[in-house]
Amino acid sequence: MPRLSMMDQIRNIFQKKKGDAGPASDYVSVRDERMPLALEEDERSSYCSSLREGELEEAVGGAPFSWFEYGIFVLIGIAMLWAWNMFMAAAPYFQVRFAQDESILAIFQSTIISVSTCTNLAAMLILTNIQYSASYPFRIYTALVINVVVFSLLTASTSVFLHVSPDVYLLFLVFMVAGSAWACGLLQNGAFAYAASFGRPEYTQAIMTGQGIAGVLPPLAQMVTVLAFPPPPGSGSDGAGPQNVDPDYDGVAKAGSAAFYYFLTAVIISVATLIAFQPLMHRHDRIVENRMATALSESLASIEDAERAARKVVSLKTLFFKLHWHALAVYTCFAVTMFFPVLTPKVLSVRQPTGILILQPAAYIPLAFFFWNLGDLLGRMSTMRRVPEILHRRPVLLWGFGVARLAFLPLYFLCNIGGRGALVNSDLFYLLLVQLPFGLSSGWLSSTSMMTSGEWVTDGEREAAGGFMGLCLVAGLATGSFLSFSVTHL
Repeated sequence: MPRLSMMDQIRNIFQKKKGDAGPASDYVSVRDERMPLALEEDERSSYCSSLREGELEEAVGGAPFSWFEYGIFVLIGIAMLWAWNMFMAAAPYFQVRFAQDESILAIFQSTIISVSTCTNLAAMLILTNIQYSASYPFRIYTALVINVVVFSLLTASTSVFLHVSPDVYLLFLVFMVAGSAWACGLLQNGAFAYAASFGRPEYTQAIMTGQGIAGVLPPLAQMVTVLAFPPPPGSGSDGAGPQNVDPDYDGVAKAGSAAFYYFLTAVIISVATLIAFQPLMHRHDRIVENRMATALSESLASIEDAERAARKVVSLKTLFFKLHWHALAVYTCFAVTMFFPVLTPKVLSVRQPTGILILQPAAYIPLAFFFWNLGDLLGRMSTMRRVPEILHRRPVLLWGFGVARLAFLPLYFLCNIGGRGALVNSDLFYLLLVQLPFGLSSGWLSSTSMMTSGEWVTDGEREAAGGFMGLCLVAGLATGSFLSFSVTHL
């Protein structure tokens, strides 16, 4: 059989798989999709023998697994949700800032969530519809720079302009939240699509694990700083109530001493991720070069042009048709999950009032966030093991599990909401049987849905599928944020 020309081989490598992945009967594994399907068996053998070991997977759409790259994607995942979790963990500090205005005090948490998720959703809708010309590394880089600016301003706000009125500070906070949410949208769209382009589902799992770590560390940092810098008596964070706040608001300065450090850590995380991202970009450029080979690279002006040549533009309708169960599972998961950041600051220790600092609201609320996010992290990490085969073939089960998580919400009403007493008089019940498993189920479901979605699309559709799943995630967050207003006045 005549030997194929270099250009023919390259064209065959990128020829799309015939037929669409979708129903279980048409299920094709990722490994099968990565082979150059257009080559005959003997041609394929000749082609494979011409490549060094380790280069074949890169040439046909995948990349060898690297723990170094895995670690960078973990760091990107941390940076992605660090800002969000900082705003959640900073709830006791914001309570101090808004203590003089009870109306703002009642709604600021839901306001933060709604502004964040709506801005994030708008960013994802815009970015998901820009596929062919997308520069995913640029989106990641821009997002990290925005986060550096936003959290530098928040860090400064803990030391200056401490006497501004609650409504002025709320306006400032809304702008900071919106900027951070736009950055999060850029980072989510860019990172999930970028990870998918490597053809390694482990890298998507790495981002999800990083997000889990980002959930655990902020409340942990908040607890440490509160214990190191106890809130002033009558600040509203010690259970005394906002009515005892000093009219001159002198307590804000002391409460800001703790907030200064955990806002500063967000700046450090973003800068560290910017630095770590550089070698990952170089590695990705080499993968693209290997894919396109010498003959094709001569006709393209840049690496970005090479990526676009292999990229397939896919409509949202087509992606939903292929990934509807995965999309609905992620959407439902986060719509239900969004009740927890509103309910958690309302649940106090059953041992109130108490002189034990860890049981006072300023430390107890971050402790509750820590247990939820610890469960979330463990759930995400559990997907490093093999996902049950039935979930690969029948993703409708993932959506069913997401709906079943609604059963966690009534459990909060058994706890000490608003300090009015608990039907189950136990802090351990709240922390270990409500917060921990609620987070565990969220982490496992979200990671499993995101990882298995890539198996239902072709190689050229993976970047678009990664962005689409990120969009569904944010849509779930936005829906849940509006539904959470139903519990703001509990």
